[in-house]
Amino acid sequence: MKIYLDTSVISALFDERNPERKSLTEEFFSEIEIYTTYISELTIAEIDRTPDPLLRRKMKETIRNFTTLEITESTEELATEYVKYGAIPESYFEDAYHIAVSVLNEMDYLLSWNYRHIVRRKTKDIVRMVNSLRNLKQVEIITPGELL
Repeated sequence: MKIYLDTSVISALFDERNPERKSLTEEFFSEIEIYTTYISELTIAEIDRTPDPLLRRKMKETIRNFTTLEITESTEELATEYVKYGAIPESYFEDAYHIAVSVLNEMDYLLSWNYRHIVRRKTKDIVRMVNSLRNLKQVEIITPGELL
């Protein structure tokens, strides 16, 4: 199974503010070797913007063995479609990139803790519609806890 992790999953490993989410993420990571795991150039860029140097280093260590997917012109075009149809607000365009890169690289699952823009019914419905119109493989958008 091919899974794509957005940055919220990586950061949840170290987030003491939400113990339940942290615990579910740790449980998922304890079984991660059964999956083929991917991140994107965007994930790395978002981690690089982490202000806390210790947290940034821990997150970089966590992703070091994951395959990194490129953000391409096709990624930008598909992300633009998601934003155009209202799956993701324009001011959060990077969230649309996470979805687009996972779809174009034919992931089975996109894992995220971002309930505001990614793991929500409206986003899932619009992504499914756009992908159907473009004859693209569907990606299942879920939290790490749902994969356990």
